[in-house]
Amino acid sequence: MIACCGLDCSKCECFLATQTDDDNMRADIAKKWSARYRADIKPEHINCEGCRSDGRKFFYCADMCELRKCCQEMELDNCAACDMYSTCDKLKHFCKIAPEAREALDKLRS
Repeated sequence: MIACCGLDCSKCECFLATQTDDDNMRADIAKKWSARYRADIKPEHINCEGCRSDGRKFFYCADMCELRKCCQEMELDNCAACDMYSTCDKLKHFCKIAPEAREALDKLRS
């Protein structure tokens, strides 16, 4: 499952912890992500069924992800389907942080 931004939800730790309903994994992820992102992330925040699903989403993906919001507004499955794909500054910035997302989106475009 490719997210709006191009990340593979099936490889996301938060998604995997949700799918396996693993509270120990949630606690480990919350600790790791709190340090990595300098945010107060609690184990109960670690629930996500994918940003394109109708189910639970990690709070960043649900409320703060600009790429997801844009895809929803433009009624696109993901950024690969956008006419502004090669010129979008938001996507360029994100893909510097997550180059694997650009690779996945490029594959979808080919």
